[in-house]
Amino acid sequence: MRGGTVAVVGGSIAGCAFASAAARAGAERVVVFERTGGRMADRGVGLCVHDERAAELAAMGTLPPGIATHRLTRRRWVVRDGAAPAGKLFWEQPFPFHSYHWGLLWRGLREATPASVVYRQGVTVTGVAGGGAGNGGQAEVVLADAGAAAGAPERHDLVVGADGYRSVVRDAVCPGSRPHYAGYVCWRGNFDARLLDGLGAGVWPSDAVTTVCFPGGSCVVYRIPGPDGTRVNWVLYAKPPQSGNLRLDDPTSFPPGRLTAELADGLAELLDREFPPYWARLLALTPPEDTFVQPIYDLETARTTSGRLLLAGDAATVVRPHNTSGAAKALQDAAVFESAWRTAASWDELLHAYQEARGAAGRELVALARRLGRAQVEQTPDWAALSGREAESWWQGQLAGAAGIGGQAMPPAP
Repeated sequence: MRGGTVAVVGGSIAGCAFASAAARAGAERVVVFERTGGRMADRGVGLCVHDERAAELAAMGTLPPGIATHRLTRRRWVVRDGAAPAGKLFWEQPFPFHSYHWGLLWRGLREATPASVVYRQGVTVTGVAGGGAGNGGQAEVVLADAGAAAGAPERHDLVVGADGYRSVVRDAVCPGSRPHYAGYVCWRGNFDARLLDGLGAGVWPSDAVTTVCFPGGSCVVYRIPGPDGTRVNWVLYAKPPQSGNLRLDDPTSFPPGRLTAELADGLAELLDREFPPYWARLLALTPPEDTFVQPIYDLETARTTSGRLLLAGDAATVVRPHNTSGAAKALQDAAVFESAWRTAASWDELLHAYQEARGAAGRELVALARRLGRAQVEQTPDWAALSGREAESWWQGQLAGAAGIGGQAMPPAP
């Protein structure tokens, strides 16, 4: 199938990947609507991609070469111990991943987007409609800021919702579907790894992810590449302060620079009470402007397509971050979309093939991440009492037959 116009709502990782996939597959015109008007490459959040998923995506052309990564090989689990500043190591497991800086990954995907793609930044989509007999089967996109034509719909043969966990497109595909608050949050931060020099050498190997464990939560710490050298990235999961001042049921976040005093104080108290001294000092190196909070949500949708609308990445399924699969899943969605396009004879065939391939995959990721969240935050074990063998058994219980974290393997090409 060749020709047609495709609108992609959202221009971050999933949006760039889908725009490139549509252009490569043969779309006549592809336009991306990204509401953010600022420099997206400045976002410094870290993420990881499993080595096997990265190899599959690179082979399919969905993950461009040359993007900076940091190699990780093992995950070390530690708990506070009065005799050891860095805590007690109770388990170590293989961790075959590479870490990324969100902004650098996005930049690589954006630079790899074909020149034919129209990337419109600072444009907000307020609504979409899925297509019907009245408009020749095309879908409609309504823009908030289209000048004299504000409110007038644009028509496209296909609209891809790559607009994240608060997706406008999802509202049209699955009306009433909203992310569900899991009951806890993650504090996040990152800082220049050169600041580690004052904490002592040799405590934390550069290829290791460290998980600091405590009653009612855990914190994952790892290095990522940055625009100006290596950075330290951390994600701490726990229940927020129970003062009643926080309203988290509706999807929200507390971005860098907007952390409330209540949340900042809650983090400081948690570090002092539960963390080994070394790791408490390490997290405290994070500048306030690089510290933020994300409430944890999840969502599985009944379908990923409707009419001429298609959901991608977090717009399709919101997966708790414990599964380390968000970026890989978004890129896999794009890879499957491109493959389905190349073999489809019609839009209906394309959308059906995508739904069949990605609907169940998203639901399985949500289910696994819920199990991981229960085990590592909501119903934590007595970490200090676990032996390495017991920790391995506990981990396998979370997987419940899944091959591992980081997302599922891509099926072989037909």
